[in-house]
Amino acid sequence: MRSLLLATTNRHKIEEFRTIFSDLPWHLLSLHDIHVDMDVEETGTTFAENATLKALTYARATGMFALADDSGLEIDALGGAPGVYSARFIRPDASYDERFRVILETMQGLSAELRAARFRCVIALAEPSGSVRSVEGVIEGVIADAPRGQNGFGYDPIFLVPSLGKTTAELSSDDKNSISHRGRAAQKARELLEVWPVFPVPHQ
Repeated sequence: MRSLLLATTNRHKIEEFRTIFSDLPWHLLSLHDIHVDMDVEETGTTFAENATLKALTYARATGMFALADDSGLEIDALGGAPGVYSARFIRPDASYDERFRVILETMQGLSAELRAARFRCVIALAEPSGSVRSVEGVIEGVIADAPRGQNGFGYDPIFLVPSLGKTTAELSSDDKNSISHRGRAAQKARELLEVWPVFPVPHQ
């Protein structure tokens, strides 16, 4: 069985990837599993750049096939912010409660039409040789008036999916994985993993 390094320290992401890839013939390993303690600075200006940077860096450092992602929340009324800086919005050590407060105060009084937002995720798969492929998943929604729900993580409590009438923090794990940005990107990554490396992989 081939091994795939899940190049993230975020346990929530690892759990989601393990669930979505559970039936694939890949042995999924985390950085903790292989005792790698290395941070990769996200210097890219897009999700694709950061995901590719992390996947390639870990693949080359470990000699393993690696998967990395970069994702975040884009709010139209804030010019696309926090975007690639979602995990560092306000400041790196800010709690999500603080981030919610700033976002909700900034958007106070805006109508639903002006609260449009989306979660975007790019997943990159890289080999130590430098071959890399990336896929993207997006889910559209609006910013809720207040945080709701106890499931999920990050900005899930303030991201409302209008068609469901629920925030992504109010969805079960299975329901969230079926519609979320990371779930959609991961499903596309599954298609690559199912045939890898039968097709030629272009260098970026």
